[in-house]
Amino acid sequence: MKRHFRLLAGAALAIPLASCVTVKAPDKPIEINLNVVIRQEVVVRLQQDVQQLIRQNPEAFPKTPGGSQ
Repeated sequence: MKRHFRLLAGAALAIPLASCVTVKAPDKPIEINLNVVIRQEVVVRLQQDVQQLIRQNPEAFPKTPGGSQ
């Protein structure tokens, strides 16, 4: 009976050692590619800035003949 207990106790102690988890950093750096288009936001902001600039300085931007602006 003592022999079975020792065998069982030894197996119970060996199980946690068998399932060891190893964490290792990769050899190469992690690369994340984000293909994001931000052109639309930039164009809208630029248009708003230009419209505000024209409103603040109408003499610097005279109307063209023919009425198109």
